[in-house]
Amino acid sequence: MPLTEIECRNAKASEKTRRLSDEYSLYLEITQTGNKYWRYKYRFAGKEKRLAIGVYPEISLKKARELRDEARTKLRAGIDPSAEKKANKQQLYLNAENSFKSIATEWLDKRKHLLTELHSQKQLRLLEVNVYSVLGNTPINDITAPVVLSLLRKIESTGTLDKAHRVQHLIGQIMRYAIVTGRADRDVSADLRGALQPAKKNGYAHLKEGELPELLKSLEKHQGDIQTKIGLKLLILTFVRTIELRGAKWEEISIEKAEWRIPAERMKMREIHIVPLSNQALALLRELKIITGNNQYLFPNRNNPAKYISANTLLFALYRLGYRTRTTGHGFRATASTILNEKGFRADVIERQLAHGERNKVRASYNFAQYLPERKQMMQWWAEYIENLKNEQ
Repeated sequence: MPLTEIECRNAKASEKTRRLSDEYSLYLEITQTGNKYWRYKYRFAGKEKRLAIGVYPEISLKKARELRDEARTKLRAGIDPSAEKKANKQQLYLNAENSFKSIATEWLDKRKHLLTELHSQKQLRLLEVNVYSVLGNTPINDITAPVVLSLLRKIESTGTLDKAHRVQHLIGQIMRYAIVTGRADRDVSADLRGALQPAKKNGYAHLKEGELPELLKSLEKHQGDIQTKIGLKLLILTFVRTIELRGAKWEEISIEKAEWRIPAERMKMREIHIVPLSNQALALLRELKIITGNNQYLFPNRNNPAKYISANTLLFALYRLGYRTRTTGHGFRATASTILNEKGFRADVIERQLAHGERNKVRASYNFAQYLPERKQMMQWWAEYIENLKNEQ
């Protein structure tokens, strides 16, 4: 006799798993714990098999019969419904493993040792905000150029052209990683070259040579926080990246050797970087040592000394000096580079001191000390040049 919905609903557990039979080999299995499962018993290639149809009451009696009938239709067509279901589940698993988000996560993880934590976080944020909602669950080999272009056009329409280009580049890197790991056939982002409006490359705001004396004199007269004042002075003298100065630790500084060795994990290109310390920089560090020498950081955060100062600390100090749009902390690098090149210092020496990326990673592993004698001379010249500008009448 066929089952009724009332029988299914009222069926109770017993000491052993039991079955309530419906028509055409469909049955409801009730376990000792009271769970209820729909099963369909059939034969395929001479073997008795069972197809799991679903859990009652999520799958009603009516729906279970419909699914049973679908399975019977497949059997008549020579298809094993259990094998097909297993293959579909495997494909879903493969799709999840090969989804854009899954591969992007893997790619980001493998690059962690090459990038600073901040740079890694920026890349992840770009993907989370701009890409995953569109491409995240799509198998990477199913992604098409028109879909990527639509995503990029949306970013472009907000006026953030640079972001659109960065996202395109990021998608391309991930797709090329998928190719070399055997999960994609081609990088469709390559088809979009020239499709976006060119991004304007303005660079960081920075001061020209003639504008430096005014800043240096204003900084000397500034009555603000002494640590921040020293930080700005060191930023000008060393022209390191702002994050490298903010995160500087006393253990990295050797006043005896007149060197600051920034470990690879804190550098943008994951290479050790040596900053020769001029006499002027050493004097500032001795002054700072009295204030923060008991802390691990040169510039500890006031609210949480276990952390270093925020990105805004130095920037806001520049704002208070009247330089809101005229320069940034990073801009001192461009100012130093321009002046040193104009003064005749070798470009290779300047680039090495700026710690611009060495593309040959084997060479990069030992090139952190390259041109060091010349760099020491250049850094001392730069400090004296800055001091002379400050003292100009």
